[in-house]
Amino acid sequence: MPISASVPIHLTRCSISAVTVPPRLESQLTIPVDLGDRSYPIVIGSGHTAAENDGLKSHFAQTLGDASHGVMIVDKAVSQTAGTSIQAALNGSLDRIDVIEVASGEGSKSIDQLASLWNQLLEAGTDRRSVVIAVGGGVIGDLAGFAAATFTRGLRFVQVPTTLLAMVDSSVGGKTGINLPGGKNLVGSFWQPHLVWIDTDFLNTLPDREYISGLGEVIKYGVIEDADFFDYLDQNIEAIIQRQPEPVQQAVAKSCQSKARVVAEDERETTGRRAILNYGHTFAHAIEVNAGYGVMLHGEAVSIGMQMAARLALDLGLCDSQLLDRQTRLLEAAQLPLTWADADVDAMIPVMARDKKVEHGKLRFVLPDRIGHVDLVGDVPVEKVRTAINACR
Repeated sequence: MPISASVPIHLTRCSISAVTVPPRLESQLTIPVDLGDRSYPIVIGSGHTAAENDGLKSHFAQTLGDASHGVMIVDKAVSQTAGTSIQAALNGSLDRIDVIEVASGEGSKSIDQLASLWNQLLEAGTDRRSVVIAVGGGVIGDLAGFAAATFTRGLRFVQVPTTLLAMVDSSVGGKTGINLPGGKNLVGSFWQPHLVWIDTDFLNTLPDREYISGLGEVIKYGVIEDADFFDYLDQNIEAIIQRQPEPVQQAVAKSCQSKARVVAEDERETTGRRAILNYGHTFAHAIEVNAGYGVMLHGEAVSIGMQMAARLALDLGLCDSQLLDRQTRLLEAAQLPLTWADADVDAMIPVMARDKKVEHGKLRFVLPDRIGHVDLVGDVPVEKVRTAINACR
């Protein structure tokens, strides 16, 4: 199958010989994701990727000791920064590394791009002693993870997220996939990584808008599961926006801790527990589809979606106005959008009807009753949904 000319991709080859976050983080913190024989560590630090630290090499030896070949699938935007750092840090751990560069943006989470990756993996001589290493944001992690899950029926996989959004959300939990024109993440699989390696120094080169976007998912954890974390964010949001190392690492660690806890309880969304991670997302995915992938950043859409969800919860009598007020203040302080002037209710509702939480044709939403707790609510009248959307225009 030829590589589509419309899909920018490049292959090069080089040979190279539940935790409680303390008030001050140590240089490196490990959070376990407890999934039995699929368990893995999330390793969080600042500057610990440096080749002289041997940290990444040590973790590779522990979790991937027999791997001899790496395929690094990297966002082209960070290929010469984070990508180069990862290659240097793995010097001597693998016999060779193949590097595949993929263009940034949601457009890369496509069938054409996935087919291109499969062909590149074949060309690289990928086999059962290979490991796929995703370096980039959520798009790269989702795409590379799905390629790893499906090529030769499963390759080992490592996540190296370089955006705030990927660090606190998409790199943890094993969800992989691609988009279809009619909806986000509709084709994919659960495929757990063997290691998640988070170096918050990678955030220093992110554009402001992309960094701020990630705060939408961070704030989500405070609303759905951790009221104390919400209070912490309330008190430290300015320092986090300024990318001060300690508050940023605290925010990343607490977010990962929360997601690891939920994933361990409901790995494959069979009990409904994992659905709480989708707070605001039913609205957000419809916003992204209708705005056009990449026009609205995911965290921005989640912020607006959380506002729509809170207004829906208030209208249904599930929470009081104080919850909406507190959420609004924090999202606003985080410089995230609260409304979408172009919201088209008639265009959004059909997209929401294809949401994975729909049951027997009925819309279901993750809705809060207080800060730190949400429930999955079914049989929500469509007119109430319309009102919530229109309230955020």
